[in-house]
Amino acid sequence: MTKGKHIPERTCIGCREKKPKRELIRIVRTPDGEVFFDPTGKTSGRGCYICPSVSCLKKALKGNRLSNTLKIEITKEMKERLHEELLIAVNRAKGLKQRG
Repeated sequence: MTKGKHIPERTCIGCREKKPKRELIRIVRTPDGEVFFDPTGKTSGRGCYICPSVSCLKKALKGNRLSNTLKIEITKEMKERLHEELLIAVNRAKGLKQRG
């Protein structure tokens, strides 16, 4: 019996579902205190994962899950910027799926 390749899983902080790491988007807090989406998944800092959906982002922000996980106060400006960045990422992902 051979083992299949290990697929790392992470938990979405919005819906709390475990999914393969590649299906989720990483949000990172850098040592400087910046919070942004990390498309490479390699930026140095404290990170968490979220589904590429607006509903999961709203759940994460509403319940202070994002603030607690990243251990930083999420300002209104940060929330707006993350929302805009997520919309761009979701639209880009939809465009790639339609082509493929």
